[in-house]
Amino acid sequence: MNAEALEARLAQARAWLRQDPDAETRDELAGVITRAAAGDAAAAADLDDRFGARLAFGTAGLRGELGAGSNRMNRVLVSQAAAGFAAYLRERAGGATPTVVVGYDGRRNSRRFALDSAELFAGAGLHAILLPRLLPTPVLAFAVRHLAADAGVMVTASHNRPNDNGYKVYLGGADAGSQIVSPADAEIAAHIQQVADAGDISALPRSTEYETAGEDVVNAYIAATAAVAPAPASAKGLTWVYTAMHGVGWETFARILDAAGYPRPKTVGEQLSPDATFRTVAFPNPEEPGAMDLAFAAARRTRADFILANDPDADRLAVAIPDESADGGWRRLSGNEIGLLLGARAARAHAGTPGASLACSLVSSPGLAAIAAHHGLDFHETLTGFKWISRAPGIVFGFEEALGYLVNPETVRDKDGISAAVAVLGLAAEANERGKTIADLLADLGETYGHFASGQVSIRVDDLSIIGKVMLALRMLPPTRIGDTAIASAEDLLEAAPGQPSGDVLRYRLADGSRVIVRPSGTEPKLKVYLDAQADSAAEARDVVSALEAGVRTLLEERS
Repeated sequence: MNAEALEARLAQARAWLRQDPDAETRDELAGVITRAAAGDAAAAADLDDRFGARLAFGTAGLRGELGAGSNRMNRVLVSQAAAGFAAYLRERAGGATPTVVVGYDGRRNSRRFALDSAELFAGAGLHAILLPRLLPTPVLAFAVRHLAADAGVMVTASHNRPNDNGYKVYLGGADAGSQIVSPADAEIAAHIQQVADAGDISALPRSTEYETAGEDVVNAYIAATAAVAPAPASAKGLTWVYTAMHGVGWETFARILDAAGYPRPKTVGEQLSPDATFRTVAFPNPEEPGAMDLAFAAARRTRADFILANDPDADRLAVAIPDESADGGWRRLSGNEIGLLLGARAARAHAGTPGASLACSLVSSPGLAAIAAHHGLDFHETLTGFKWISRAPGIVFGFEEALGYLVNPETVRDKDGISAAVAVLGLAAEANERGKTIADLLADLGETYGHFASGQVSIRVDDLSIIGKVMLALRMLPPTRIGDTAIASAEDLLEAAPGQPSGDVLRYRLADGSRVIVRPSGTEPKLKVYLDAQADSAAEARDVVSALEAGVRTLLEERS
């Protein structure tokens, strides 16, 4: 960085420092400024990273690393976002007083960001309602609908790294409590930028005259979720393990189990209470290697029938079952396997209902379409993200392969790992009554709807530009084969037809009927490749996916 550029960055950082109300990030930034001004090249590069860009507000809201600067999550950025969102809501309300609900989880600074938001919403003249304590994301999504609010904000980074946090936005009214989609994201971002350009968050009006919601909101969520699958008598015979992955799921889930009549599980005590350091896992995501090792150990000790795991904000659900062929004797089901189990459950309940539909993202298993057709239901394929899935016409069930499931759309228009857990418990209890297991239910799916298998190749990067380069290389030099199998057709969803899902996605259909989809992750620094196959048997379908995985890794090495 030359001297002129450094001075510009130092000026930005000093202006930021003057408005920062957080002593920790002020001290952090002051140290970087001092070292950079003294000629420390590493500090100058750090300063450029913090202020060379702005953490973008999009359809996923905000999400990023905690720290000082416009490219980090902090009180300045959150205050700008809250004030900008308030301006958007007032404009949208056309003179009425908007109501906005604010929730938060157990991550670092979540409560502080939620309080800042509530104070700024109230100061802007909105009716702001703060949830009574740290709670799962699905409770906030429920509260938006239950309280007929105009909007909701959840402070969470879900299953991201320990030092991340985020700001997820929902809209009520015609949006029915779903997460925002375009063009709302751009309109909100424009209002946030106006606040940022004004330059001093200390000038924004604040008020402590916000409302704190009572327990009745939480109780209503508990009652609605317990009703998803009340326990049959056979539930008493279940032995199972639960982990909250150091998140906020257990308190609410435990009360729902009691209300629905299910036996309490054996719990992973080390991971049961909220812990912002996530001390027992390298990465607090049930999909990540090692994240469920403690749950597997507990299941082996107790000879459990299955394991249920929520991610830290409890909007996702993982399920694991005994499997002698797996390392350690336990196997985590894929999101597609769980999605098809729950999809078949919903399809049986709504079979033949006019207008009722199943929906999943375009990267999720095509098996859901087969289930919908079998039961005479409509089917919708959407872009990735529950902001799209939840908007599918007539939806009675939706899922995404990344462990997200929407099982009660009349009350929560977002993925909900707690209601999904109750639904899985219902399936397990019914199977137990017939002398069957969850593994047997999976086998039954194949016999009824066809044998589908899926897989995924994920490449995590430190430099996001690498993902863009790989996507560009695949477009400029299109592959003709993946492994030994020819590509029959290729679609670039950046060029999708009107009315079809569009985005930075490449979809390949192979000569053997299998499918490969490549896309950048929307929430993590990853390139994701999704593999799907259908065959005459489960073993054959798995073999096709294994061959695809090897072919994809070779292809990505060639294009990297």
